[in-house]
Order: sequence, then structure tokens, then C-alpha cells
Amino acid sequence: MEAWRVETFLTLSLILTSMLSSASATAITSTTTTTTASNGDLLSHLSTFHAMVHEITPDQVYSMWLTVRAKAIAPALQMVVWMCMVMSVMLVVEATYMALVSLGVKIIGWKPEKQYKWEAIGQDEEKGSSAYPLVLVQIPMFNEIEVYKLSIGAACGLTWPSDRIIIQVLDDSTDPLIKDLVKVECETWASKGVNIKYCERIDRKGFKAGALKKGMEFPYAQECDYVVIFDADFQPEPDYLNRTVPFLIHNPKIALVQARWDFVNYSMSLLTRIQKMSLDYHFKVEQESGSATFAFFSFNGTAGVWRVSAINEAGGWKDRTTVEDMDLAVRATLKGWKFLYINELRVKSELPTTFKAYCRQQHRWVCGAANLFRKMAWDIIVATEVSLVKKFYMLYSFFLVRRVVAPVVSFVLYCLVLPLSVLVPEVYLPIWGVAYIPTTLLFITAIRHPKSLHLMPFWILFENVMSLHRIKAAMVGLFETATFNEWIVTKKVGNNLKDTLDIPLLEKSKTKLRDKINLSELGFSAFLFFCASYNLAFGGTNSYYINLYMQATAFLVLGFNYVGTCYCASFH
Repeated sequence: MEAWRVETFLTLSLILTSMLSSASATAITSTTTTTTASNGDLLSHLSTFHAMVHEITPDQVYSMWLTVRAKAIAPALQMVVWMCMVMSVMLVVEATYMALVSLGVKIIGWKPEKQYKWEAIGQDEEKGSSAYPLVLVQIPMFNEIEVYKLSIGAACGLTWPSDRIIIQVLDDSTDPLIKDLVKVECETWASKGVNIKYCERIDRKGFKAGALKKGMEFPYAQECDYVVIFDADFQPEPDYLNRTVPFLIHNPKIALVQARWDFVNYSMSLLTRIQKMSLDYHFKVEQESGSATFAFFSFNGTAGVWRVSAINEAGGWKDRTTVEDMDLAVRATLKGWKFLYINELRVKSELPTTFKAYCRQQHRWVCGAANLFRKMAWDIIVATEVSLVKKFYMLYSFFLVRRVVAPVVSFVLYCLVLPLSVLVPEVYLPIWGVAYIPTTLLFITAIRHPKSLHLMPFWILFENVMSLHRIKAAMVGLFETATFNEWIVTKKVGNNLKDTLDIPLLEKSKTKLRDKINLSELGFSAFLFFCASYNLAFGGTNSYYINLYMQATAFLVLGFNYVGTCYCASFH
């Protein structure tokens, strides 16, 4: 093996010597065109340097590399390893805690009705429909030609007295034709007796947060007791309000009741199935554990009912980050409000169907959360209406571990340190950090997805690739670089799902040439292939080449966009 290494460095040395010789020859040629003393000195120095280079043997080059590697590179990399070990322990402890709480809730059969009062709104002949609170349903949308009919139709079909509900369509569309279609749809429902309002803005200032804020400024909105928010692809069941609003009526300290998302297109492709696994974990574990312990979790931006007075007390909607939903949830919590998550209540929605759309969505979520941590950490510390334990939970568990540590350690340890360790064998990687902890995290995830065990290998590799995008988004948010407030609306499929459900699990996206490749993924694929091949050829104390080859293949597949599908809707 050492002979192969020497041979490799010999080849590199010959190439370097050739390049230097060429450079020296060029310099000598250019020098002959001048007669100044300084040029003569330069020629002398170049000749001396050229002679010195020829005196260096391949063995000396290899020896210098070993010295630099052992004295400079290995210690620096070892320090990064131990930092990653600390973060890994933080992550596995947090994941274990949430999993135990979630499992405990399931085992003991805990239901929201057992902790909070819930009574169906009874019919009162004297009060009539006035026994029901006034509810505002907001549907923000932007050029949602594929789904606008679905969301508006579902909202208008909610079971609630017609004089006690207002449907508000907040249309930020820039396409005049789509705006006209949405307006006509609203007029159609209005002709059927539905109290529906069509609202548009001159500009998109503040994006979704700006639209929701504008919608709450209308006098009729301020008269409402509660406000429900549904994104344009969400389709609630008719009994949604009857199952959620009673919690708010009978529990005055509850500000938000959040439902779980369900997905109409989860079986469309491998991409959507993997997304469903991640989001199911988020709802089953993160949301449920937060609701059951501290009555705090992040509002998911849709499929939730808010108490209007809580929104006003928290300062209303703000557009300072791309996670306006989380921003409002944190500010409301600091005012002493509680949240409730109902796992049994599901609202149908749609998952991104292309890799690029999913990456943009993840960038918005991860970047916004990290940026909110930067903006609100001090506010949490100095809050007076929140207990010290809850402050610790919000700062450490909710923000630091889940929004910063998780994306950093996932990428640095498994995509950088592990591959580089095969090139720098002096680095020590503890087996408990690179094997036992990942196995524990995998087990924690798997026990909540028993029906998806066959997808676990794909999920692991996919999450490995996504760590590249998530760490970038987290750093953009933490340091507020140029794109920290970038907002790109996720493309929907809507009614076209029925025409695309028979798509194979792996299908090349039919997109423009510039969208067919992802350079960052391809670059990392080449890096991982090199490290894996080096490890296979030269061996050493660590043998990670199988894992590295699998990672490299995953980056390669996603680099060429061979995942998910793409529906390119056309309208005439």
C-alpha cells in the first residue's frame, strides 16, 4: 500500500515539476525581451527555484505531506470530530426525550379531551345561531391555478351557521387571468349564499404574512372571535370547526388548536413517500410531545385555529422572517398563551412533487427558523410570563438543537468529517459516535413508521443529501446573508393528481436543461466517490467505502434530478 502511495505522490510530483518547468521557460522567454536589472534578478531567482524543485524527490514530497497531515490537518479535524460528538449527543438525547413522551402519550391513551374541557356547541332555540362564535377563514394564495377551486370549495363546505362564518380569500396573484378565475369562483359561491370576501393587494409586501395582516385589518375580521388559516392546497373536512373551536371556547388560555396534515399525493413517487415519513415524524413526535408537556410547539402555518385576541396581544403578523407562523407562535407563548395539537384531526394537503420545489420549501423553513432564533433569543431570555423551564425548552430544545445543531452535525459529521477521515487516518472517530448514535436515531424514527421500514435506506440517503441544503439554509438564516428572506411559492399539482398517480417511483423530471442538474450535488458526489475509492484502494484503520459509495450514488442520483416528478401545467 505504501508503494502505491509513493507512486501516487511521484506522479503528482512529476506533474508539478513539469508545470514549474513550463512556467520557468515562459518566464525566461519573457525575460529575454527586456534588459532591466530587475528582470535579470527575477530570471536568476526562477532558475534557482527551478533547480531546487528538481532536487526534491518524491519521497521527500510524501514525507512533507505526512508531516503536514499529522501536525496541522489531523489536529484541526480531530477538534471538529469532538465538536460533532458533543452535538450528536445533544441530538440523540433530544430525540430520545421526544420519542419517549410521544410513546407515553400513545401507551396511556392520552387525549386532548382528557386534559382540556371540550363540549359540543349545543343548539339553543333562544340564541339560535348566535350560540356559535363568529369565525373567519383565511385562504392566502398566489397564482394557485391548480388548487384554488379545491381550497375555496372545502372552506365553503365547512359545517357552521352561514351567518357566523366569513370566508376570506387573500389573493396575491400576479397573473391577471388567474386573479379573474379566483374572483369568479368567489362570486359563484357568494351567489349560493356563502359569506365570502375576495381581497387583493397592490403588491406582495411581506408575502404570506403581509396578506394575513392585511386581511385582519378589515372591520369584519376584527369582529371575529377566531380565525382559521388554510393554505391554498388544504382541504378540511366539513366537521373541522366543530372539532376544534370548542377547545377555544371552554379553555380561555388556549390560543391555538393545530390539526395534523394528511397528504393526497404521498404515493406519487419515492420523493413524496420520503417526505411523508419526515412530516409524520414531525407531527407524531415533535408536535405531540410539545403539546403534551409544555403546551408549546410551532404553528404549522395552516390547518390551525387562532384566537384573534391572542394574535393581537402577540403583536399580529410580522414579515421579518420566512416563518411567520413560528414567529407568531413564539411571541404568543411569551405572552403566556398555550397551544393544543390534535393528532386525530387531519387535513388533506399536497406534498412538493419535484426535488427543487422541496429544496426551496426546506430552505424557507430552515433558514427562517434559524433567523428567528437569532432575532428572538434575547426576548425569550427576558420574558416574564414564561417559566424558567419553558424558557430552557424553547431556547435549547426547540431552537438550538432542532434548528441549528441538527442540520450542522448531519452535514459536517457524515458528509465532511467521515469522508475526510479516510484521507487523514490519524483522526480518531469513536464508534459510539459514528455507529451507535445514528443507529439509535434510526430506531427512534423507525418505531413510529413500522409500515415504512422498507423505505428506511432511501430515507437515510435522501436525508444525507438534504443535509447539504439544510446547513446552508441554517447558516444563511443565522448570519442573515442576502437570501435570508427569500420566498418562493411551492408549485402545486391539484386536480392534475389523477393524471399523474401512475408515475414510477423514480422518474426523470421533465424540466428545462438548466434545471436538469444540481451542481452542488454532483460536486459532492465526485468528492465522495474519490474518498470511497481512496479508502478501498489504500485501506487503513477505517473502512467506510461501502457507506461512502452509497452516499455518493445518492448525491449523483439527485444531482441529475432523477427523483420525483414534475407536472408542468399549461393554461390556455
